[in-house]
Amino acid sequence: MNRLTPPVGPGDHAQGPADAPVTLVEYGDYECPYCGEAYPVLKAVQQAMGDQLRFVFRNFPITEAHPHAAQATELAEAAASIDRFWLAHDMLYENQAALDMRDLLDYGAQVGLNNAAVMAAFEGRYDARIRDDFTGGIRSGVNGTPSLFINGVRYDGARDVEGLVEALRAAAGTGAHGSAR
Repeated sequence: MNRLTPPVGPGDHAQGPADAPVTLVEYGDYECPYCGEAYPVLKAVQQAMGDQLRFVFRNFPITEAHPHAAQATELAEAAASIDRFWLAHDMLYENQAALDMRDLLDYGAQVGLNNAAVMAAFEGRYDARIRDDFTGGIRSGVNGTPSLFINGVRYDGARDVEGLVEALRAAAGTGAHGSAR
């Protein structure tokens, strides 16, 4: 059984309460078509779980297969520096087919970054952060994206809304309708 290493901490990109009974971690790649398919599912899962879920995203750009993944990740990290990570995250997944340099500079402007800040990201400003996420993924047994972990344990079950919500509620110790057992 693959376990999440390192555990979720204050430096992670997270949505939802830190004391939520269940944490879902995704290792993702902005250019990965499977991550693109998972994006609306994970949004629906967050909506269904509400305050019972903390969702964490970690970077795992597979640059050998996805030529724009590294720069998309760098843009998201630049947006994080101005507290707009999730805005950039959503924009990148919602525009996954348009991730060339011009598109990324445009997305940067839309989230409030100037071109100099985006170019600094492309020149390596956030490489250590991205490398830390990637290395943690390798240590956790990530071998593709998206890779999911529920409360620190690798999840390889159903990837539809119903299946994920069921697994998350089981991990949270709540019944099918979200009430405590």
